[in-house]
Amino acid sequence: MKLLSFVILKLYTFIIYLIKGLLPLVGCFNKKIRLFVNGRKVVWDRLASGLLPNERYVWVHTASLGEFEQGLPVIKALRGQGYRILVTFFSPSGYEVRKNSQDADLIVYLPLDTPANAKRFVETVRPMMAIFVKYEFWLHYLHTLKAAGVPTYLLSGIFRPEQAFFKWYGGVMREGLRCFTHFFVQNEASAMLLSGLGFENVTVSGDTRFDRVYEILQRDNRLDFVAHFKGDRLCVVFGSSWALDEAIYANFINQCENVKFIIAPHNIHADEIGALRDKLNKKVVLYSEKDTADLTTADVLIVDTVGLLTKIYSYADVAYVGGGMGTQGLHNVLEPAVFGIPVVIGKNYEKFNEARELVGLGGVISVASAEAFEKVMGELVTNAEKREVIGAINRKYIGQKKGATAAFMAAVAR
Repeated sequence: MKLLSFVILKLYTFIIYLIKGLLPLVGCFNKKIRLFVNGRKVVWDRLASGLLPNERYVWVHTASLGEFEQGLPVIKALRGQGYRILVTFFSPSGYEVRKNSQDADLIVYLPLDTPANAKRFVETVRPMMAIFVKYEFWLHYLHTLKAAGVPTYLLSGIFRPEQAFFKWYGGVMREGLRCFTHFFVQNEASAMLLSGLGFENVTVSGDTRFDRVYEILQRDNRLDFVAHFKGDRLCVVFGSSWALDEAIYANFINQCENVKFIIAPHNIHADEIGALRDKLNKKVVLYSEKDTADLTTADVLIVDTVGLLTKIYSYADVAYVGGGMGTQGLHNVLEPAVFGIPVVIGKNYEKFNEARELVGLGGVISVASAEAFEKVMGELVTNAEKREVIGAINRKYIGQKKGATAAFMAAVAR
């Protein structure tokens, strides 16, 4: 088995170097890959100029935007205690949106996981602790942190039996897990899986996303243009929807009267916004047109920008969260649920623990077809009492689940 682990680690390293060599070529044809490559060219200069020489940093690694939002309650809590924070991103979809965030002292891309990069990064940053949010088990970084004696934590981790850690060939991945000082996991199932591998340095702390979404209630969510658009009408918000989601809800919008609809698509490219607009026979206005259009007479508002969805949910009477009709992955059901409203999703949600639980409780309703969507949404928009009962389930669920940040801080930041 040791020989197998050695071979797999060598193969893992070879693949990283191969990807490193191929990405610049792929980037010539793909904007996202180009950002991925070019952003990493300046990491070392950014670290050299951005890190204060006599300060120690907490390094927080997040894969993309969702994981950054998940880790944000802990980032804020650490900064509140005087810690300096370095955040790294793997994906451009996270970095490009949050690269100028004031919630961290420095934000950069994570250099690819080669032995040389891992050694240089850890020696440059000299982190006082490292936090990996949810997943991203980069083996060379983990082993380098362990060799340097850096306390390393997994925050809001979640494990499933089908992962390589729990397979006969997963020895090299299990060695990576041994580099963690402590695991803070979302549920008992994850703790049991780790226990089966002999790990007892595990705390079931829950998911920091519940703390994050609960904070949303405490902030100012006012958007004057949304209030102007909605008026005193019932409002349905479609958040992070894809083309397969549009296929089940477009007909309902076209047939429904006396309801306002806000659509915040996942992709906001002009051609895709145009295709969505063409599917609707209602009066449609885009966010980019709001300053010149009459919002009060429009039936549908398409939000062709990013960063506003959580505030828009505060105006919803019912929400549909996209991603569940295809294989892209269901988007965040907690953001609308925290406002105490019913949430409707597509058919593919089994990999998302909070969605499974809320479907079981009745706060989230899953639909598999346009017909099912029209039946469910038709009942919700016409029955205020039903909306209130279902919304209360979501509000209670999130209130009971918050507290993961406090558990982490109590154990680590002493």
